Amino acid sequence: MSDKSNLLFTKEHEWLDIDGDEAQVGITDFAQGELGDIIFVELPEIGDSFNKDDVFGTIEAVKTVADLFMPVSGEIISINNIIEDNPEMINSNPLDDGWIIKIKITDKSEIDTLLDHNKYNVLINV
Repeated sequence: MSDKSNLLFTKEHEWLDIDGDEAQVGITDFAQGELGDIIFVELPEIGDSFNKDDVFGTIEAVKTVADLFMPVSGEIISINNIIEDNPEMINSNPLDDGWIIKIKITDKSEIDTLLDHNKYNVLINV
């Protein structure tokens, strides 16, 4: 994933990189900065299905634990095994190597509820 201009965002600070009916999901640079040093990530299992806004995992940082929310309804088709052993990858590269899951989108109409770069920037700069 090299072109970040097509990313979509949630108000809970997850990002999506959509390719057809699949999407890569992670947390934003803003979110990792707010969390601080990430020390553990709880990931779902491949094949698990979630509805939009369901909690699909957690991120534990030195100072807090945060839920990860499903940006759109979908089925987990891949998890980033690298971050299980190296959760700090989310801090150093949240929009690329620090991705968390890949999903098969089950309700594409929910994509319309997501924020583009401009709307997300307004949200975090309020």
